[in-house]
Amino acid sequence: MSIWVLLAVLFAALLHATWNALIKVGASKMTSMLIMTLVQGAAGLAIALTRAFPTGEVWLWLLASGLFHSAYRLFLVYAYEQGDLSRVYPIARGAAPMLVLVISAVLLSDVIAGLEYLGILVLGLGILLMAQGVFRSHESAKLVPLALGSAAMTAGYSLVDGLGARAAGDAVTYVAWLFALDAVFFTPIFLALRGRSALTASRQTWVMGSLAAMASYGAYAIVVWAMTLAPIALVTALRETSILFAVMIGWLFFGEKMGVQKAAAAGLIVLGVVITRL
Repeated sequence: MSIWVLLAVLFAALLHATWNALIKVGASKMTSMLIMTLVQGAAGLAIALTRAFPTGEVWLWLLASGLFHSAYRLFLVYAYEQGDLSRVYPIARGAAPMLVLVISAVLLSDVIAGLEYLGILVLGLGILLMAQGVFRSHESAKLVPLALGSAAMTAGYSLVDGLGARAAGDAVTYVAWLFALDAVFFTPIFLALRGRSALTASRQTWVMGSLAAMASYGAYAIVVWAMTLAPIALVTALRETSILFAVMIGWLFFGEKMGVQKAAAAGLIVLGVVITRL
């Protein structure tokens, strides 16, 4: 992995933590998620229509990805309704690279070096240590299976999108159609669960959702592009450094506590990034 791809993925991690924070602070997290999805979908469709139409095989990857992404959003929203950003986020993001690593090593042709495996494992250890506080702080136990469900969906769409973007040969077009289809899948799910509440959302909610959409679109476009140039498992693991950014956002802006355990976990995450560069 080149230094430029590394820096791009780290920037994507910051963007990812930012849009999660914007969704978390929303009065209605589900409505904020829908607004983000609709804005992304409109932007994706506008970009997609200016580019070459995908071939038949690529549509299979896109449809599978749309389903994974919609399920991921549902799990994440319900998890945020149960717990804090600094607790839900580490669990939701932490298990994904472990799942991707195992699947990539067994089923895909990506070659991961020994130090890169070690770096991914150190990242995972830091993430698990970060998430352990959910039990010590007596938060709702419901957030754990919901966050793990989000992680499983993340692993699913990471693998699908990495392979799909490679099949498409154009990450920009692939991501554009992905977000357009994501809006098509997620909107009816929202309407079935919450009705037309998004139509009466406040101006502030629409602004926050739109900002989250821009951060999310940029973050995932960078990640899918990186997956076309570097091993999927490695890109996915480095993206999880967004946990460090999420903890900082929670501490500085949400007033969440920064204990020794969180600091140690953040240190392990940084160490994991360094090891992957050796």
